[in-house]
Amino acid sequence: MTIERPPTIDSPAAARWAARIPCASPWLHEEVARRMETRLQWIVRAPDRWIDWAPLQGGLQAHRRVQQRYAQASSWVVQDTAQQQAALRQRLALPWWRPSRWLGKSLSFVPGSVQPAATPTPESSSRGSHNTPLAHMVWANMALHMHADPLALMRRWHASLEVDGFLMFSCLGPDTLRQLRSVYAQQGWPVPCHEFTDMHDWGDMLVQAGFSEPVMDMEHITLTYSSPTTLLHELRSLGRNLHPLRFPGLRGRRWYAALQNAVQQGLSSPDAPDRLSLTFEVIYGHAFKPAARLPVTAHSVIGLGDMRAALARGRTDGKASR
Repeated sequence: MTIERPPTIDSPAAARWAARIPCASPWLHEEVARRMETRLQWIVRAPDRWIDWAPLQGGLQAHRRVQQRYAQASSWVVQDTAQQQAALRQRLALPWWRPSRWLGKSLSFVPGSVQPAATPTPESSSRGSHNTPLAHMVWANMALHMHADPLALMRRWHASLEVDGFLMFSCLGPDTLRQLRSVYAQQGWPVPCHEFTDMHDWGDMLVQAGFSEPVMDMEHITLTYSSPTTLLHELRSLGRNLHPLRFPGLRGRRWYAALQNAVQQGLSSPDAPDRLSLTFEVIYGHAFKPAARLPVTAHSVIGLGDMRAALARGRTDGKASR
């Protein structure tokens, strides 16, 4: 891949996927978010403000879990279309019959307010022209591997954070669907999915987007299914094939039957012939937003405001902790 964007993602297809409204958050996304939420214990500083990026796909149960962990923090949610925002408001709404309403008590966590797609920037925040201050944390679960321009997305995350704020994200890695790729290759079919990026490349891209101290790790999750129909149905809830060289038209019933037979033969093992196994590589990462460095050349002009901010950071750096 290039450092700018993955070469095997078709931008219009990625945009269509990003705009859909799922019936429910995928099970795998919720499970990955649950595992990522446990990693928040490594972060010493609890955020006062945080942003959940596209939780309709990333996981509504995860949104509530993080909200419960940071019960005193303000939260915002970013979804890119008005239809998604409306769906999110409805799904995060608390029931009118909740006992806390009768007893006059508030719950330990409340649904976040939906913000427009335009995220705050440092300039707008400093001028006070945006009603959302910069966040201490951006939470982005299982979004990066389906984005046609991940570097631009990282820069949006970076612009949404205050200095010393941090990003928590997860995505799929290169070993994902390796058994299914092998089945397609044996049949001579076009690839079943686009290429997934290695975690080291994600780390390099985070640095290019302005983040510092990126920490990456990964794990393999093997899911088993009782039938090809169940497996293929779940895959459609997790994503789409965004490869530009994917089969361009619709397939018929005869091909679908051939696909089910190939999956049955290719994904079963002698140890468990009645179960179909599929591997997912899950990448977890977090990184911090550092203070901007002052430009220094042979002849430099530094604004008085920038100099004051740098001096103030120098006085407080020794007291800050994460």
